[in-house]
Amino acid sequence: ERLAADSIKSQPRPSGWTSMSGSGAAAGVVEEPLDLIRLSLDERIYVKMRNERELRGKLHAYDQHLNMVIGDVEETITTRDIDTETYEEIIKTSKRQIEMLFVRGDGVILVSPPLRTG
Repeated sequence: ERLAADSIKSQPRPSGWTSMSGSGAAAGVVEEPLDLIRLSLDERIYVKMRNERELRGKLHAYDQHLNMVIGDVEETITTRDIDTETYEEIIKTSKRQIEMLFVRGDGVILVSPPLRTG
């Protein structure tokens, strides 16, 4: 079953989870790597995962293991096959929309915050 964004926000957060309500994100200072993620709360982010998965969505919460709750997610999965007759590589991509997603941190390769100008 999918969880609505409102039900995620109303639940008590486990110890160590950071969200907009308790992050002190207004400081805007990057002193350690997770500060960059903290500044991306409630912003759209790009996450590259293991097994050729990519996620784009709005970051709602994260913890020190890079477990994340992301909303309005577009997931892109890339598969690579070899044609047995021509030995050519066939690359296929599939996309799907997910309302709310919990991402386990051990599958995360890269997190890119939104582009900041100025």
